[in-house]
Amino acid sequence: MAQTTGGVGVVFVSHSEKIADGLIELASQMAPTAALAAAGGTDDGRIGTSFDKVLAAIGAVDSGHGVVVLCDLGSAILTAETALDFLDDTVRASVRIVDAPLVEGGVAASVAAQTGASLDEVAAAARSAVGEAGAAPETPGSAAPAAAASGTGGDAASDATGATDSGSTAPGPYTRTATLINKDGLHARPAAEFVKLASTFGGKVTVNGKDAKSLLGIMSLGLTKGTSVEIASADPAGRDAVDALAELVAGGFGEA
Repeated sequence: MAQTTGGVGVVFVSHSEKIADGLIELASQMAPTAALAAAGGTDDGRIGTSFDKVLAAIGAVDSGHGVVVLCDLGSAILTAETALDFLDDTVRASVRIVDAPLVEGGVAASVAAQTGASLDEVAAAARSAVGEAGAAPETPGSAAPAAAASGTGGDAASDATGATDSGSTAPGPYTRTATLINKDGLHARPAAEFVKLASTFGGKVTVNGKDAKSLLGIMSLGLTKGTSVEIASADPAGRDAVDALAELVAGGFGEA
């Protein structure tokens, strides 16, 4: 099972065909045009791995931009490494077997690939799951003090969408806050939309202190409906990104 497009490809190697196919289904909900392929189970449908399946999966998603391979267990890594030995030298040089959690790393890599990230950037997105997968979620709203300040008669000015900005012309971070109004809060699909939009801007932007381009970082916040989200950038070029992201949140990601 595979879907292809121009860009970095992502391959899921699992001992279970159902797990690999399920991960494609999950990741494609957040990265519908990313090049994804499953290599699960043995050639005859049993639990195990197949280097022929891994080779075929790599070939299916390789558009010349590189391929990131994620595996579920140690022996799957050995199978993937064996498969790489059968690739041409030029192809092998652009394939990365990444040591990262299969689910979290695979989803993060898929979203990064969808945004047009480079091979190294997609691999780094997958590796980011190593830290974020074990991170404890922050208390919803605890990292958004600007939201509380805006409701106490301070200087923040509110617009019709419910987003606010700092209203200050002094040098420093440009900040806006918006309230999550979609029923399920910042769950996987809207978080992916947030990251994809953030990735279209060059400046660094944070959301409640987390990198706005880190899917797993944002999801680790555990933001639910009614929570205030603080979006900020200290980059002079980040104002447009902050505005666009605040409006996306305030608009409910099209779900409200």
